[in-house]
Amino acid sequence: MTAPATTDLRRLAGAALGWLSDNRSSFRLGEEALAVDADVNRCWKPVGELAQMCVSVRRHTGPGTPAHDTATDLLRHAWRETREGALLLDVQRLEPWATYPLEVYAAFASAGLRHPAYEEFTARLVRTRGWRGQEMLPNRLLSVLNSERRTGLPPHEDAAAVLRRTWLGGLPEPWAFERTAGYTLTHVVYHLTDWGHDPGGVPDDLARYLRTWLPVWTDGCVETQSWDLCGELLAVAASLPGPPDPGPAEDAWRALALAQHPSGAITEQGRGPRGEDVPPVFLNCYHSTLVVAFAATLTDARRSGTPAGGATHRGAPA
Repeated sequence: MTAPATTDLRRLAGAALGWLSDNRSSFRLGEEALAVDADVNRCWKPVGELAQMCVSVRRHTGPGTPAHDTATDLLRHAWRETREGALLLDVQRLEPWATYPLEVYAAFASAGLRHPAYEEFTARLVRTRGWRGQEMLPNRLLSVLNSERRTGLPPHEDAAAVLRRTWLGGLPEPWAFERTAGYTLTHVVYHLTDWGHDPGGVPDDLARYLRTWLPVWTDGCVETQSWDLCGELLAVAASLPGPPDPGPAEDAWRALALAQHPSGAITEQGRGPRGEDVPPVFLNCYHSTLVVAFAATLTDARRSGTPAGGATHRGAPA
């Protein structure tokens, strides 16, 4: 019997990257970026997520390939939006206890894009009692610790101890999984593995647990057409130690390929509350399109045994 054809992950990722490139003007930091009442989720979050996903795509593709070049171009765009880091310094000075400026900056720093004055300021900031004493959920704390490390700062807590206070670290009953838990566990894995770059960062007991239950949870996302969370879980599957098994995930990849709009966009949810089609507008598809570009690129690289870019992702984009 002939094995069923696997989804063309490079085509899927390429189409998603094409949509992101065509819509780069929507990833912007306007005057509201420094406003006291600015909606961080509408200005900083999209730009920071664009930067992170582009860093990840660059790590797992070769220079000169369309995906690598598009990701590099978009990363440059995101860096320009921050005024090459100057806006991040401004907002960190205005909100010294906010962690999101460091989390955004860490993505750029991991690609070799640096702002010395920002780093000088935060190097002093992270040593303060105010910074170290902030109360936050364990999964958020893991993000901050990984951002400190990526920026070259000493993490102020032990990530292994923090991990065991997360939902995933407690190895909960699999039926306890729901939407919020799903997004929490995916980001815990991203912070442990530096966004899929270091699969060895996932402890053995968590890796076994995830290999067992990810296929079930992913099937549930396909059934409910929750494409954003589906892509996140597929990225987690590709971030575990050892090459990902294509079998359990293939149905989900086929479903995502069918859900992809001809423009390359993928909506976060396939159907509205009354079963109606959801049009692919920026706010309801930019994140899921980023996630699928990341997950498909990472999965393709892990399946083929292609090593991460090594020195390539450390250098500044040409």
